[in-house]
Amino acid sequence: MADIEKKEMNSRRRFLLVATSVAGGIATAAVATPFVMSMLPSERAKAAGAPVEVDISKVEPGMLLLVEWRGKVVWVLNRTPEMLATLKKLDGQVADPKSEKDQQPPYAQNETRSIKPAILVVEGVCTHLGCSPVYRKDIAPADLGPDWLGGFFCPCHGSKFDLAGRVYKSVPAPTNLAVPPHVYLTDTSLLIGSDRKESA
Repeated sequence: MADIEKKEMNSRRRFLLVATSVAGGIATAAVATPFVMSMLPSERAKAAGAPVEVDISKVEPGMLLLVEWRGKVVWVLNRTPEMLATLKKLDGQVADPKSEKDQQPPYAQNETRSIKPAILVVEGVCTHLGCSPVYRKDIAPADLGPDWLGGFFCPCHGSKFDLAGRVYKSVPAPTNLAVPPHVYLTDTSLLIGSDRKESA
């Protein structure tokens, strides 16, 4: 009889121990959740400039992805080899072919204005008066002139940018489209708004 009572007592103890542990775990999670959530960037913080992580795995060649950062649109364009080939042809048509003006971080001051040649990351804001240009990948349409090989056209005042965001000569926009700070976290994950992986 004593053995049965001992087993019942041990069984009750185990039950109480497990039940108390589970209740304690739930209470800890309930108390900790608001603190953890408060550490994540709010929508207000994101608008103020918190970095934005972007999955680019589904951005096919020729496709343009729109991302919001600091309350403005950022374009992520996956350029085809044919698109990249147009860049050298336009060196004589654009105002700052070597991107010498300070419109991009040092790692994007190259022929493609990018870290990876195929992927262009630029702010979708015209450098004239802040309008939003449109992506026109069509080549040499009558309304954009014979030197047009695809790029971005601002319908507000007629500024034109090539597929690297370089501004054409003799248009209202004074400089190339700005390249925001960015870094690749993985081959398919891009962090816009920071140059450092540890910011993620």
